Amino acid sequence: MITRADLTALRVTEIFYSLQGETRTVGCPTVFIRLTGCPLRCVYCDTAYAFTGGRKWSLTAILDEVARHAPRYVTVTGGEPLAQPECLALLDALVERGYDVSLETSGALDVSGVHPGVSKVLDLKTPGSGEMARNNDANLHHLTARDQIKFVITGPDDYQWAKTRLLDEALHERCEVLFSPATGLQNPAELADQILRDRLPVRFQVQLHKLLWGDCPGR
Repeated sequence: MITRADLTALRVTEIFYSLQGETRTVGCPTVFIRLTGCPLRCVYCDTAYAFTGGRKWSLTAILDEVARHAPRYVTVTGGEPLAQPECLALLDALVERGYDVSLETSGALDVSGVHPGVSKVLDLKTPGSGEMARNNDANLHHLTARDQIKFVITGPDDYQWAKTRLLDEALHERCEVLFSPATGLQNPAELADQILRDRLPVRFQVQLHKLLWGDCPGR
C-alpha cells in the first residue's frame, strides 16, 4: 500500500553518518540529512554545493536510510532546510520515530511550524555574513530552553554586534547561545580571549569536523 510518506518527497544533497561538529551534542555520532537549496548567500558559507542539484528522495526512503545507521541523534541541515515546506513533515516523522532531532536553520524563514520536540539551532546572521537584513527576529519568540542561537563571528564588528544583541536582549536567558569563529576570517584564540575578557554567558565552539577532516563534504 502506498502511504503519504511514499508520496512526500524532498530534494536531498546527501545523507551521511558522522560526528556532530557543533552545538551541544558536539562529538556525538549523528546522521545528517542535508537538504538542497538556500535563499541566502552568506560570505563564509561552506556548503555552497548544496545550493542546487541533489536528488528527490521520498520521505520513506529518507527514513529507511536514517534507520540503517541506528542513530540516537539526527540533524536536518542544508542549505536552508526550511526552504522546502516538506521539511516540516520530515521533522515530524523523525521525532515520531524516537530520534533526538535537531534543525540547523538560518533564522530567515519562519520556525513556528517546527515540531516542539526538535532542537532548533538558529543562526542569527551577523553584519559580516552579508545577510543580516534577512534575520527574522520574530523567530526568537519561538525558541525555548531546548534550542540554541548561533552567532558566526567574522571579526571585531561582528563580535560587538553579537555581544550587544546578547546582552541587550538577554538571549542567554531564552536559550543557550553559541559564538563560533568564521573559518579563515576570525582567529579562534582571539575570539575565545574576548569571550573570557567580557565574561559572556555563551558557549565558544569551533567546528570539530573541520579539525578532523578539513572541508571534505559528507564528513
